[in-house]
Amino acid sequence: MGIAAIIGSGLIGQGWAIVFARAGWSVRLFDTDASRAAQAHTLVAQQLRTLHEHGLAGEPEAILARVAIADTLEEAVAGVDYVQENSPEDLAVKQALFLRLDALAPATAILASSTSSIRASLFSRDVPGQARCLVAHPVNPPYLVPVVELSGAPWTAPEAIERCGAIMQEVGQKPVVLRREIEGFILNRLQGALLQEALRLAEAGYASVEDIDVTVKDGLGLRWSFMGPFETIDLNAPGGIADYCARYNGMYRSIGASQTSEPAWQGPAVQDLETQRREQLPAEDLHARRFWRDERLMQLLRHKQQADE
Repeated sequence: MGIAAIIGSGLIGQGWAIVFARAGWSVRLFDTDASRAAQAHTLVAQQLRTLHEHGLAGEPEAILARVAIADTLEEAVAGVDYVQENSPEDLAVKQALFLRLDALAPATAILASSTSSIRASLFSRDVPGQARCLVAHPVNPPYLVPVVELSGAPWTAPEAIERCGAIMQEVGQKPVVLRREIEGFILNRLQGALLQEALRLAEAGYASVEDIDVTVKDGLGLRWSFMGPFETIDLNAPGGIADYCARYNGMYRSIGASQTSEPAWQGPAVQDLETQRREQLPAEDLHARRFWRDERLMQLLRHKQQADE
């Protein structure tokens, strides 16, 4: 067990606080807005109670007792083993923050960012202790979706990535290590590829937004909840993955040749998406539906844990 500093108390910061505290670590939560940090502490308590009800966390009060609010950044990182930064997706903000974290945190502490797309080499290039800086990109919410993408800069020490991976495993996450940097890492590039095609299909009027969603949630997504794309196709041909590629390479190459246009991410096409989604889910129900999503994720996670056991 160790001490983790969680810098930034938004949804991802709250999620990291739960991940570490649930695993027995001491957590110091810091936000430049003290009222936001206090509110985050309350929300963490609520989520812990729900997780406990689903058998995904121990006694809520005992876990919450390990989460403290730090009044200053200096207090948050003093003597810690690990720092998880959760500031806005703004390169200048992250560059300035990592300089401060490097100056204040113990020299042995790992400095990791939750950024969704910014490469570690961009925010750590001027940091004296750049060898301990890396990306540890979670999926929201990290206490229910355990994958964490670890991506270092060319100068990040292999030992830092290895130690970060060991910490992630200790706190119940599933680290994935990128062999070299790329914008968006693995998860958002895979997600982006599916989103791009979904937008193209919707924009061209091939199917409704709801039917495209159904194709994923009641089709592809059922298999993807317990196996990845390569294992999926390995099992979908009698002779395995090489057989699958031999059988279907012509089809996929033909489809790929047609996927050259850039779908619209703004304007009338997006307004049409918004209209169709609001017909399915009124705006006032978005908040409740997010809680419904988390409940379903809890049930799925518990099922997967029991299957592994």
